[in-house]
Order: sequence, then C-alpha cells, then structure tokens
Amino acid sequence: MPLRITTWNVNGIRNPFGYQPWRENRTFQAMFDTLEADIVVMQETKIQRKDLRDDMVLVPGWDVFFSLPRYKKGYSGVAIYTRSSKCCPIRAEEGITGALCPPNSSTKFRDLPADQQIGGYPRPGQLSDSVDEQTLDSEGRCVILEFPAFVLIGVYSPAARDETRTEFREAFINAMDVRVRNLIAMGKQVFLCGDLNIIRDELDAAGLPERLRKEGMTLEDFFATPSRLFLNHLVFGGRVLADRQEGREKPVLWDLCREFHPTRAGMYTCWETRKNARPGNFGNRIDYVLCSSGIKDWFIDSNIQEGLLGSDHCPVYATIADTVSLHGSKTHIEDIMNPPGMFKDGIRQREWCQKDLLPISAKLIPEFDRRQSIKDMFFRRTSASGKTKSNPTAISSQCMLTGSDIVLGERGSEPQKDSGPSGTQQPSQPTSTIAVPSTASNGSTPTSPQKPPPQKRQAGSSMSPTRPQKKGKLSLNRESSSKSASGLSQSSLKGFFKPRTPTTNSTSISEASDTTNVAATPNTDTEELDSKQSHPDDEENNVHSNNDCIRDPISGSPKPESSSTEKVFDPIEAKESWSKLLGKRVVPRCEHGEDCQLLVTKKAGVNCGM
Repeated sequence: MPLRITTWNVNGIRNPFGYQPWRENRTFQAMFDTLEADIVVMQETKIQRKDLRDDMVLVPGWDVFFSLPRYKKGYSGVAIYTRSSKCCPIRAEEGITGALCPPNSSTKFRDLPADQQIGGYPRPGQLSDSVDEQTLDSEGRCVILEFPAFVLIGVYSPAARDETRTEFREAFINAMDVRVRNLIAMGKQVFLCGDLNIIRDELDAAGLPERLRKEGMTLEDFFATPSRLFLNHLVFGGRVLADRQEGREKPVLWDLCREFHPTRAGMYTCWETRKNARPGNFGNRIDYVLCSSGIKDWFIDSNIQEGLLGSDHCPVYATIADTVSLHGSKTHIEDIMNPPGMFKDGIRQREWCQKDLLPISAKLIPEFDRRQSIKDMFFRRTSASGKTKSNPTAISSQCMLTGSDIVLGERGSEPQKDSGPSGTQQPSQPTSTIAVPSTASNGSTPTSPQKPPPQKRQAGSSMSPTRPQKKGKLSLNRESSSKSASGLSQSSLKGFFKPRTPTTNSTSISEASDTTNVAATPNTDTEELDSKQSHPDDEENNVHSNNDCIRDPISGSPKPESSSTEKVFDPIEAKESWSKLLGKRVVPRCEHGEDCQLLVTKKAGVNCGM
C-alpha cells in the first residue's frame, strides 16, 4: 500500500472536531482514517503539557511526538503522528538547532553519541548572533523524525505580523535553511513540510497585483524580502531575481504540489476567517510539502484537500508509492520506513512493541507511560503471580476466600492476590483458609484431616492489609462455610443472578469445612466427630442450615427454610426492570398518533427560551 504524509495547520488540536466530517466521530483515529494518512504533521496545536489527554496521546495504532512552547503557553506547537503498522522512526528530536535536551537528560541532542544523532546541526558561524539557539527552539516550532529512508522535518515558521517579530522570524528561517542543507550535504534525504508562512510565487496569492498597487510596492521588491528569498533559493525552479546568496548557490528541495500541478491557479491552503474569504477562494498558499532530489521519484501524487474544513488552513499531502527504486533495485516502502528487521519484502517480520518507542514519544510521558485503554482493562487476561502456580485440576488444594470469590492454589503456596481491572495486583482482604481433605477411593472421608502448618497461615496473613476486616456476630465456622458455598455459584456475574441451589461441590466443601473446624478445635470430642460421619442426613441438613437458613441472632437456632427462599430472584424479570429504567424514553403522541416535538422559542419576549 502507498504511504501518505499529510501536513495541516489545525489552529488548535481540537478545533477540527467542531466541523464536518470530524464532528460525527470525535476521535483522532477517525480523523486520520478520513485523511487516509500514515504520517500526520500538525502545526499550531496551541496546547501545554497539562492539556495533553488520553485521546490525543494514546491513539490506538499510532505514536505521537510533540514540541510544546516553553514560555508562551497555549501558543504555536507542532505534533507528528505516525501509524505504527506502516512506519516507525529510528530517531526523534525536538527543535531545529539541536540545542534542546531529551527528556530526563541534560545532554543536548547535538552532543549525544554519533549513533544517536540525526545530524546536520548548525556549525559555528552559520547562524547569526541576534537570537540564541535556545530561544529559537523555545516556542515549539519543530519536530524532526529520522527513518531509514529520509529525515522528516515538521515545522511551523513564524508569521510576519509586526516588526517586533522580524528578527526572530529571519533567524528561524535561516536556521531551517542551514539544517536542511547540512543534512543533504551529509548524504541524507530530507522531507520538509509544514506551515512556512511564505508566499513563494505570484500564483500562490489571490489578488497580489492589486494588493501591491495599494501598498506602493513592486513585484520585484515583494519577492526580495528575506523570507521569500530563502524559499526561492531553497526549491528548484524558485523565483530568484538577482544573484544567489553565498551558501545558497544551489537549490536542494522540490515543491511537490507545484511539480504535480505546475500551472494550477487558486491552489490556496489558507484563507482569512475575519473576511470569510474561503467560500470565494480568496487565499494564499503557505503550506508546503518539499523533498530532496534523491526521493523525488518516489512520490506518485501531491495535492491540497481544500474541501476538508476544521481550520483556516486545509490539509496538504504527498503520497509515496508502495515500491520505490533504491540503489537500482525495487524496494517495498515498509522495508525502509521501519527499523531493520521489522519488515522484509513488505511482509512484517516482528510486531511493533513498547521497546520501539523513542525518548521524546509522548507515550513515555509519566502520565501516559504503561497506560492501557478501557477495553484492555476489562478484557486482559489476569496473569498469575510469579510465586503462585495455579493448578485447576487439583481439587484437593488449599482454598482461599477473598471476598465472595474462591481462589484455588497449591497446598503450601502463597495466596494469590486479587487482580484489579487493569491487571495490577490489589491488596488482598483477610482470608480464612480451609483445607479440603482428599477423598478416598471408596468415597469416604478421612476421620482425622491434617491441620495446615501454622507458618503457612502466617504467610497468607502477612499479605493482608494492616487494617483487619471486621467480623460479624456469627461464628468463624459458619461464616467460612457460608462463603465457600456461595463463592462457587458467584464465580461469574451470571452466577450471581442464579438462584442458590445446593450442589455436590458446595456440599463436599461444606462437609470438609465442618470436619476441618472440628479437627482444628483444641478440645474436640471424638464421639461428636464420629456421629457426624455416621449420619450423612444430619450432615446434609447441616449444610442447608449453614447456607440456606437464617439463624436467630439470639438463640442461634435456624429459622424455617421457607422464610429465606420464598421468592427466587428472576434474572429475566430484573433485566426487563432495568430496561424500563435505563432504556430510551418513549416519546408521547398527540391525538393524531404522531410523535410530539419539543420546540423552544428563540425570539425576544416573555416566552423566550420556553
């Protein structure tokens, strides 16, 4: 599949969601699918670090890199989103000069080891001393990603609003020119895109002759300004009216939109909103996709998407073919847009993983690192503890009651901790341990079950929270027996709504609990134990009395069974009740049998808003 790179000045990262077609599904993933892009470069995001949210950082299947302003909050800003299934950068930097530092590091990008640098940093004497490098990169105007195929530079160039910004604007443009030319001189291919805030040619501005006539400026003077000189010196076919400047003797980039549409008029990318100039297409082309000569033949299409609303700018894209020519042979684009070994002949060899994240990836910000989506929290399989090995086939194991659930573990192993929704282990509640005796071959139960070693119970209790769970008035034996019987039928949400009916498992566990409690009591009469084993009917009655009957709190004698089982919970009836409560409201009908409508008066008067 071809690979598309889209650049878009969104004028606020959430601004497009107020327009069609983004209004229907307000997610970044749906936006990128509509753009049909694999790399999305956004300018003027207008956010701070505290404004980052899950939906803009943890986009499923995408990685993101931000450059945020350091001082002027809610201003400027660049973000690059990359689709993990198509491309994965091998290096990433913030800033155009390399003077900033990676997160959690005091080493500047340009001072990192050679194998971690993108390169092309301005050398001493290449930049003017009017604005220092830290200041140039303090406004969040550039993100640079390196792929094995080329270096992608996403920029938001300063606008010429007033004279106070002229010096900063010229210094930034000069730094951008130096960085691009240095990278190409190193032998690397470059793709530069973004809002450059520069009109390159007369075709790129609506009504330019009339505008210049009102300002008393000639066309030569207009294109002699430093910003337009920079762009025309940088691109092939640029409008250079005088001799080329020193260091800019040769053009190095191609204007892809103009290469595919050389004489197209009205190909504007920005319109002034105060004059509502977009419907009449009275605008300027100031957003560009530029590439170096070595990869120019890779692109099969480039255009603007003026029909997509959401900002005062429109998206601009360039599409790379699925197979490109590299060193005289055909190569799949996925092979050279990902780290070595991830793709081979366009077929994925290994999946993208967390280890592929680069240091400036927004997913590594502490607020979002190792985070999961809501779906993962409910559907992720809970992993067993490293110290506990579960054995589902061994019924003669130690049963640990945690709340209303029964967790089976091997005899002598540490109790398992209950796992929360996100898969993290939660502190376990105080547990009561019941040793389930093994059944003999003839079906009889041993008369003297072994008491679990005290140290095992101590190991389980050591994992309990410091605040003990409050016990009820009933005895520990009755409480444990009741929990064990109800826990089996409530192992799932469906079982919670089923009527409680005695089963073979619950009976056997209850029998084992009674036997264990008798064995664990220091002064137990042997005749009492024998009588329990010689009268199975009494044992069964005891199970029902412990589980299905309500005992009198004063005398302790069980009440009749009918008092607690007069009405069985019906899940179907409950579902209908909840459906009536939470379902869609039924619209009342008028006397003609049609749905009534709610109308609100907006005209001024006493009934306004009624």
